[in-house]
Amino acid sequence: MSQNQMTVYEHIDELRKRLLIVVVFLLFAIVISFFLAEPLIRFLQNADEAKELTMNAFRLTDPLKIYVQVILFLSLLMTLPVILYQVWSFVSPGLYEKEKRVTLSYIPIVMLLFVGGLSFSYFILFPFVVDFMLNLSTNLEIEQEIGINEYFEFLFQMTIPFGFLFQLPVIMLFLTRLGIITPMLMSKMRVYAYFILFIIAAMITPPDLMSHLLVTVPLFILYEISLWICKIGYRKVLIAEQKREMEE
Repeated sequence: MSQNQMTVYEHIDELRKRLLIVVVFLLFAIVISFFLAEPLIRFLQNADEAKELTMNAFRLTDPLKIYVQVILFLSLLMTLPVILYQVWSFVSPGLYEKEKRVTLSYIPIVMLLFVGGLSFSYFILFPFVVDFMLNLSTNLEIEQEIGINEYFEFLFQMTIPFGFLFQLPVIMLFLTRLGIITPMLMSKMRVYAYFILFIIAAMITPPDLMSHLLVTVPLFILYEISLWICKIGYRKVLIAEQKREMEE
């Protein structure tokens, strides 16, 4: 009983150390982000889709709010690899050596997919959406006054979700490795998956066919890539199980 309690205490102490490392790095990232936030805000304001707009602050606190939001976004983005590594370090003692290598390789893939999702949404989708909104205002003879707070909130709402949507291959591969799903099931559920992705695309894009296709088609392709990756992962799982059975 005492040994079990010590084991629990050791786990809690290990978790505390991991959290402390994350907090220290996050504070360090916030300091760095403090100097990067202003150049990034100016870059976003001078981008092609924004340079024709006049940014207004309707409240005294709006510039400060944007500044803090950008700092938090940058610091969390810089801290994400550390968070993932600390999570891996915490659970890795319970994994086999091969499982450790596989799960550790997920970290750079997750980061690349997250940045890829952000880049796709900002450089490809976001300009179309802004152009659609401005053209709609012109057609309706509406004079727009753009609030800087509303502009950046809209920018974050359009871009950050794609960082998570682009994690689909990693999530599906991980579930395949755990045996929760199989490539055969994914193939059978393809129509339903496409329908869900279609609904998601409709929710995050304006009612414009081009903008909708710009989101829907990449999501469909992402699903097919995920299915292909899962087939490879599933074959490896089957081979590993066959080897274990032969050794037994």
